[in-house]
Amino acid sequence: MVDAGQCTQAGIKAQNEDCCGIHFPKGSALNHKGIVAVMADGVGNSEAGREASEHCVQSFIADYMSTPDSWTVKTSAQRVLHSLNAWLYSQGQYRFHSDVALASTVAILIIKSTTAYLLHVGDSRIYHIRDGDIKALTKDHRLIVDQHKNYLARAMGAEHDVRAEYGEIAIQKDDLFLLSTDGVHEFLSDIQLMQAAQSSQNLEEAAQYVLSQALQAGSNDNLSCQILRIEQLPNQSDQEFYRNLTSLPFPPPLSIGQTLDDYKILKELHSSATIQVYLAKDNISEEVLVLKTPSIHFEDDPAYIDRFVREEWVGRRINNPHVFKIKSIEGKRTALYYATEYLEGQSLAQWILDHPKPDLSVIRDIVQQIVKGLRAFHRREMVHQDIKPENIMVDQHDRIKIIDFGCVHVSGLQEIYTPVEHIHIQGTANYIAPELFSGYEGTPKSDMFSLGVTLYEMLSNGHFPYPSLEEAKPHKQYHYTSVSQYHPDIPAWMDGAIQRSVHPDPEKRYDSFSEFLQDLSKPNASFMKQKQPLISRNPIVFWQCLTLLLLITNIITLFLLKI
Repeated sequence: MVDAGQCTQAGIKAQNEDCCGIHFPKGSALNHKGIVAVMADGVGNSEAGREASEHCVQSFIADYMSTPDSWTVKTSAQRVLHSLNAWLYSQGQYRFHSDVALASTVAILIIKSTTAYLLHVGDSRIYHIRDGDIKALTKDHRLIVDQHKNYLARAMGAEHDVRAEYGEIAIQKDDLFLLSTDGVHEFLSDIQLMQAAQSSQNLEEAAQYVLSQALQAGSNDNLSCQILRIEQLPNQSDQEFYRNLTSLPFPPPLSIGQTLDDYKILKELHSSATIQVYLAKDNISEEVLVLKTPSIHFEDDPAYIDRFVREEWVGRRINNPHVFKIKSIEGKRTALYYATEYLEGQSLAQWILDHPKPDLSVIRDIVQQIVKGLRAFHRREMVHQDIKPENIMVDQHDRIKIIDFGCVHVSGLQEIYTPVEHIHIQGTANYIAPELFSGYEGTPKSDMFSLGVTLYEMLSNGHFPYPSLEEAKPHKQYHYTSVSQYHPDIPAWMDGAIQRSVHPDPEKRYDSFSEFLQDLSKPNASFMKQKQPLISRNPIVFWQCLTLLLLITNIITLFLLKI
C-alpha cells in the first residue's frame, strides 16, 4: 500500500513547463505493473517545453501500462522511453527544425511488489528518505564547464537516441520517495528537503510545503514535487496466498456425459497422478476442445496450484500458430480448470520413432517452426525451459506446436513477491542446459540448448550428445559425440552447428536463432576447417584404439622386464 501527494506551479515564471503524474492501477495491473510516478521538466530553451513534459508524463504512463505483463519493469520502461524519445526528436525536427524543440527531463519511479525501480534522463531527481537519512538516488546529467557554468547534457527529445539511467532499491515500510525538478532541489539542501517532506502526514500538504520553502529560498524557476510513502509491503502470509490460490475448488473426476460449467465431457484423453485431460464440447459455441483439471492429490500443495494457474496465465498471453492455444473462458467458472484447443496429431517423440532416417529438409522445417514458437515466448521475456520431443506436437498438416507451459520462466512474474518457492530445477534431464544446474535463471540460450538436444535426438534416432545431465559439472567434462556416428549422411558443417548449439558454456552458443538456422541450411566455413577429435567423431573406435595401445605397451614392458 502506497500513499502519495504531488504539487506543481509556475513559481515566478509566466508559464509552468513542468508536468508530473502518479498512476495507481486497479485490479491485476497493480500487481503486474506497479504504481507509477513521473516527473518531467520541459527544457527552458526549447520551443515547446511544456508540450514535451506533458507528453513525457502522459504517454509514458499510458504506454507503460500497455506493455506485456510478462515483461520486467526494466524492459517495459526502457522500450517505452526509447519510443517516446524517438517521437519527441522526430516531431522537433519535423515541426520546428530544431534538435531541442521538444525536449524534457524525466524522472520515473515505479513501485512494484517489494522493489522500487528508477529511471531518469536529465536533472530531475529522485530522493530516498529512510530512518532520518536522505539520499539522492539519481545523478544529474549535466556538463560542468567551471564553477559558474554548467549545461544540461542529456534530455528526452534532444537526440535521436538517449540512454536513461536505471536503478533498483528494495523498499521498506515507512520509506519516503521524493521526486523534484531543479526549481526545488537547486534551492533547498538535502536536509531541508527531508524536513519539508516530513512536515505533514498529508502528502499533498507536504508537497505544497516543499514548494513554498523553495520559493522562500529564492527559486526563480518552475517548481514540482512528488512524495510517495510506503504504508505496507505486499508480503502476503502463506495462508493469504493459499487462500487466493484456492478460491476455486478442484473439480472431481469427470465421466462421459457430465457437464462442467458450459462444457460437456465427451471422453477422457489422459489421466495421471498430476493431471486429468478430457475431450469436451462447448455447449454455447459447439466447439470441441480440451479441458485440463488438476489432480485432487494436490489440493493442499500451493506450489502445484501456482504452477497450474501460471500455465494458463502464460498460454493466454501468447498467440502464435506454433504454440498450443489456451482458450479464454467467457462464462462463470465454478472450479479450477482451463480449456485448450483440440489438436489431432502425434508428439515429436512418436514422430522420431516413426522416422528413423528422416530427410534433412524435413528436419530443418521442423526446427524452423519450433524456433518461431520459441520466439513468441522470448519476445515476452518468457523462457519455456522444457523443450523436448514430448512437449512438441506434430498435427495432421505437419504443423509444429509447442505445448506444456508448466516450467515457463516469466521475468515479469519473478519481480512479484510470493511466499511459494519452486526449488526444483525446471525442465527434464538430458535437455536441461548445464548452467541451470548451477542456479542460473533460464534464458533464450538455455532454450537453444534444449532445442539442439532435440534436433540431435531427431537425427540420431533417440540418442543424446552427452551422457545423462543431472547435476552441475565443469564444462571440460562434457564430451560431444558427433551425430554422424548415428547418421553418417550428416554433413560436417551441420554437425558443427548442432555442437555449437549444445555447447555447455552458454557464452559459446549462438547469440541468435537466426544464425543457428543459417548454419543448419548453409555450410559455415569455420566448421569445415575444424577436424573433430576421434573421441567426438567415433568414441567406440577411440576407446578400442586406446585399449589396443595400452595392451601393446604392457606387452613391450613385460618383454623388457624379462630381458
